[in-house]
Amino acid sequence: MDWLKRMNSALEYIESNLAGKIDYDQAARIACCSTYHLQRMFPFITNVPLSEYIRRRRLTFAAFELQNSGVKVIDVALKYGYESPEAFSRAFKKMHGVMPMSVRDRGVPLKAYPRMSFDISIRGAVEMNYRIEEKQGFEMFGVTNEITAGGENPFIEIPQFWKNCINDGTIDRIRAAAGLEEDGEIHSVLFNNNGEKFTYLIGYFLPESGIPHGYKQIRISPQTYAIFTTGLNPQNDIHDIWRRISSEWFPTSDYEYANGPEFEMSYNRGNGMYEMEVWIPVVKRVESI
Repeated sequence: MDWLKRMNSALEYIESNLAGKIDYDQAARIACCSTYHLQRMFPFITNVPLSEYIRRRRLTFAAFELQNSGVKVIDVALKYGYESPEAFSRAFKKMHGVMPMSVRDRGVPLKAYPRMSFDISIRGAVEMNYRIEEKQGFEMFGVTNEITAGGENPFIEIPQFWKNCINDGTIDRIRAAAGLEEDGEIHSVLFNNNGEKFTYLIGYFLPESGIPHGYKQIRISPQTYAIFTTGLNPQNDIHDIWRRISSEWFPTSDYEYANGPEFEMSYNRGNGMYEMEVWIPVVKRVESI
């Protein structure tokens, strides 16, 4: 499968340059995708941001070298991309639990993170409902919070953010500002994703009267979206949709992530039935390096 070959080639490039400069743009070119797409997709598939994977691999090799040779800490720090021994020591202790010089003591426990590789996994037995749509530009308003990208963090932090906004009355105030009914469905926007953090906005479309006082406003440019729906079946978990978009849909589609805001849209379909959609900005995949 071409996608597997490209991703493993990108990992080979990263592994070959752990003791030097890793160019994310070059890794993305090897994977035949944009840099944004590579950084966006990597944590959904592996449960760890790309930058964190690189950090763990470098510190794994750093521990091996310090333990098995007389190399100086400052030399190892510089080799693996740290500007000072102090910065290296902080990162080393955070991962291994001990200072770099302690690794030479007999019996000191260390952590080793193995190299990743991408392999075939039998998935896709459950259908994914999606459509490709062109959307005109629009504006939204709401309240924001910074969310940790990668792994299960968004699936913990985002529900907590919603819970806090419900409990403190923020959701009701947004509905009132948007002119919605007391049970009107509101939406959310994910933007400013740098691979480690992103901004999450809970809100609604900007009313004609303009932005209500005390809220953040975001302007959305015209964009092509891949829109995935949970359907009306309450068993369709939006968290599962997010996971499957990166691990199942993108690897086999002709599209990749475009660098733009993403959406979770909620709809009241009547008769007690609700549906959610995930909007992902996309562009056609460029296959050539």
